[in-house]
Amino acid sequence: MFRKRKATTDAVEILHRRLFEGKPDLLKDLEEARANDEIARKIYELRRSAGLTQAQLGKLIGTTASVICRLEDADYAGHSLAMLRRVGTALNQRVEVRFVPIRSSPARRLA
Repeated sequence: MFRKRKATTDAVEILHRRLFEGKPDLLKDLEEARANDEIARKIYELRRSAGLTQAQLGKLIGTTASVICRLEDADYAGHSLAMLRRVGTALNQRVEVRFVPIRSSPARRLA
């Protein structure tokens, strides 16, 4: 028996239904991309709030500006916990790892 779906005009929900619904591999990739984006944005925001350039932060943690640039790139998928701790320590922050449920719809994420 078919269950009729509730109609929506929510663009995010429509995209989710068309592109991701019923495709667990794509949903997994989307979640990974979101996590990488969140990490990159947070490093960038913390560095900027501290008034540091990428080169200055790199020097504080014993690496180069190009490594910091890579860490701040949303497409970078190689964040290690050890590197995040080094960045956190340099910026007077503590790294916390949390497990949160993956929501089935991006529209619910925005609510």
